[in-house]
Amino acid sequence: MRKLTFLCVLALGACDASPQSTGAPSGQTVAQPSRAPSVPTSSAMAQFNSVVASVEPVAERECKARTSNINCDFRIVVDDRPGQPANAFQTVDKQGRPILAFNLALIAEVRNRDELAFVMGHEAAHHISGHLDRQRSNAMAGAILLGGLAAITGAGQGAVQNATDLGAGLGARTYSKDYELEADALGTVITKRAGYDPVRGAAFFTQIADPGDRFLGTHPPNAQRIETVKRVNDSL
Repeated sequence: MRKLTFLCVLALGACDASPQSTGAPSGQTVAQPSRAPSVPTSSAMAQFNSVVASVEPVAERECKARTSNINCDFRIVVDDRPGQPANAFQTVDKQGRPILAFNLALIAEVRNRDELAFVMGHEAAHHISGHLDRQRSNAMAGAILLGGLAAITGAGQGAVQNATDLGAGLGARTYSKDYELEADALGTVITKRAGYDPVRGAAFFTQIADPGDRFLGTHPPNAQRIETVKRVNDSL
């Protein structure tokens, strides 16, 4: 296993496929506890290292089998800033290498190896499925559409910029729920092939707030995500 790298991320977001390189990809695995964020014990960190060793090679193998011309050399890092709510996300560095980031609170709050492995598989699936690039393209299309419409109507520069920003935000959300479910499905495959129970792992969703089924929301209802995991798991 590669030496575990500790990284202080400049801007953490939800585990969504975000257009920003330091944002969070389309599979929000963020827990929002009402209590102060937890700090992992030495045994929790040992569990994390063990799961990394099991999941990383499987994720890289699935990436190489399912894609071409993308970097499949996953780098799994820990955001060790104190006091952050539980969060995990996928992004890429300037060289295009995929980064899977987990903060201390998430490592502390997962209840077992299966939950941690599922989150890890889910985040890897965002990269394999190309969600960052797809969401970035959606954001650009939305920005061009609304910004162009504002310009055609003779709006001033400020109004055009506001319309462009709004269009980018709407575009980025267009397929975000679909991306989450895609990552849940492929994450199930990665989790199971790494030797873990993805259905037990998906129980992690019961720890986070249920987004319901909001219009333009970024995440599907937790029940739909768990059902996706069960369906894919039964087919393997």
